[in-house]
Amino acid sequence: MAQEIETDWSIDEFGAADLGDARRTARLVSLARQLAKSPHCSFPQSLPPAQLKAAYRFFDNDEVDTDGILTAHIGRTLERMRAIPVILAIQDTTEYNLTHLHATQGLGYCSDIRIRGFLMHSMLALTPEGLPLGVLGMKTWVRPLSEMGKKAIRKKLPIQGKESFKWIEGINHLTTLKAQCPETKIVGVCDRQADIYDLFVEPRAVGVEWLVRAAWNRCVSHSESYLWDAMQSVSPMGISSLHLPGRGTVPERTAQMEIRCAPIRIRKPSHSKIQGCAEVEVYAVWAIEIAPPVGHDPVEWMLLTSVETTTMEEALERLSWYARRWTIETWHRALKSGCQIEARQFGDVERFRRATALFAVIAWRILYATLLGRLDADVSCEVLLQRFEWQALYCRTHGVSTAPPDPPTLGEATLWIAKLGGYLGRKHDRPPGATVLWRGFLALHEISQMYLIFRKND
Repeated sequence: MAQEIETDWSIDEFGAADLGDARRTARLVSLARQLAKSPHCSFPQSLPPAQLKAAYRFFDNDEVDTDGILTAHIGRTLERMRAIPVILAIQDTTEYNLTHLHATQGLGYCSDIRIRGFLMHSMLALTPEGLPLGVLGMKTWVRPLSEMGKKAIRKKLPIQGKESFKWIEGINHLTTLKAQCPETKIVGVCDRQADIYDLFVEPRAVGVEWLVRAAWNRCVSHSESYLWDAMQSVSPMGISSLHLPGRGTVPERTAQMEIRCAPIRIRKPSHSKIQGCAEVEVYAVWAIEIAPPVGHDPVEWMLLTSVETTTMEEALERLSWYARRWTIETWHRALKSGCQIEARQFGDVERFRRATALFAVIAWRILYATLLGRLDADVSCEVLLQRFEWQALYCRTHGVSTAPPDPPTLGEATLWIAKLGGYLGRKHDRPPGATVLWRGFLALHEISQMYLIFRKND
């Protein structure tokens, strides 16, 4: 049993972290293992007194940075990517609101100038089916209060001096990572904030592509002069159904989308400081809802991509790629709500940034478990759980003292874990989500530890 405990996920994802000192790496592994048991709890609730002091020293150490914390996990993510022909690298930015923590040092302003906190731009690797394979990169920063109200000055800066350069840095990061998975095509998927001409013309490695939702009605080399007008002149390729999940009080529905796609040449904006590159050819995919229900605005996506897109099948694939972008928002919610980042009392923004890198991987693991159980329910649950964990889960679920020799399927185990977290599993219930599975994993940890105690002499 002891050997099973030692070969856990925390060693896999953090054991080779590049922190410059073996003791720091060992501390990181220990913290990951302990905090993952109750990620929603405060440090004093999660850690014994001796480990609590060590945790605060670890996050207060200037020689510990987010890149070092994530090194091993990114390596493991790349290993998982090598087996997949196409990977979607989803980029997104979120902000952490720490306004209520008045004593916290080093905070900056956020999208609302009254909010104090810090920002994070991150990249998550997904399969085209939507399974998150891990974090590929993370950048955190603070907007200095001294720069508040100087938007006009910032507009005049070169792209390298603007926050929007983060999208180009993301593509460059993918070019660096591509050498470690040469057989995998990597597509960077971004929302409308990444509609930047500089990104379209940025050099990148062969096998690194991008897909961006358009925000600007750009000038194009076409008789219609502008992007939307030019695409309006393209004949529709067909109609496809798009399932729109419910949000809050808005019920789910199915939209009928008219699809157009065409290659198009985008002209360099007049304000661009790029030398040369007067035009760049991209592929545009336009999907717009036909006859939306009364009271609903039509759903519309105008996508631009470097990936050749000339057929209806290819256009639908690009649309499905972009639809996976919302997975990263779910991951961000897991970080904020599940890991309670914004409720922690660190006292200094640098400690927050280091802790966020650790909790990012913990949040990914829960999201991975949630979606893996949906996408590949028939595989053995040992792709996710250690042997003693599924044995404890089986005994608890079935009210028996001995588990069978063969592990249950992942789908079965996921459902049992969800029910530990309060999931009812009724006929018309949606599949269990990250929150209920998170609660189930917390219960499973306690059950597994008790199972080991009673079996230690077996």
